[in-house]
Amino acid sequence: MPRGRIALITGAGSAQGIGFSTARALARAGARVMLTATGPHVAERLEELNRLAPGGHGAEAADLTDPDQVARLFAVTREAMGAPAILVNAAGMVRKGEVTRAAPVEALEPGDWTRDLAMNATSAFLTIRAALPAMQGAGYGRIVNVASVTGPTVAIAGAAGYGAAKAAMCGLTRTVALENAARGITCNAVLPGWIATGSATEAEAEAARRSPAGRAGTPAEVAACCLFLASRAASFVTGAMLVVDGANTLVEGK
Repeated sequence: MPRGRIALITGAGSAQGIGFSTARALARAGARVMLTATGPHVAERLEELNRLAPGGHGAEAADLTDPDQVARLFAVTREAMGAPAILVNAAGMVRKGEVTRAAPVEALEPGDWTRDLAMNATSAFLTIRAALPAMQGAGYGRIVNVASVTGPTVAIAGAAGYGAAKAAMCGLTRTVALENAARGITCNAVLPGWIATGSATEAEAEAARRSPAGRAGTPAEVAACCLFLASRAASFVTGAMLVVDGANTLVEGK
């Protein structure tokens, strides 16, 4: 377990999200956690985390698509706690207050395409790039990228940017795993399917009810997978794509 390790969790602003659920799991396992998200709600999550598992945790708002803000986030984390030995990239998908426009590729605005790639793939690239030097120096690190089944294994019409970005996260995961396999650093991806987060729509909930499991997964179920991949016990698991979808992508005849 990651007791005593410093963990940086992105996308941790929603109380019902995968990021904060993973932060709770890591904190309960003894890690010191730095939370980050784009909005002010990350401060509320810190208060909640300290009530659940006191342990000198921290929080810092940052736009992870901005290299300068990523650099500042890591500087603040190092000063307050030390260099992260665990990085969980759960940021992406949607930002609170933003409207996601579904469109076929021929009608997709370049700005929307760029935003999807920036929020998902570029943010993961920037945080991993910032985390690796200290991990390499310590000879230890755990990187977990929360991607999606959308893109790597299945597709949703009208969501080309999101699917391409999540597939890019998986390609990035494999490359980081390969480049650091002999350095005590692992990099893996978790690919959730229909999960009952705070941003899930009724259409997504209905799709989940029609899945083989007959329900949506919970953020805690995804967090349990992230916790394992972030642990010392997962030392020989790297470059893996762990699907967490209740067998939904296994069904050919829907």
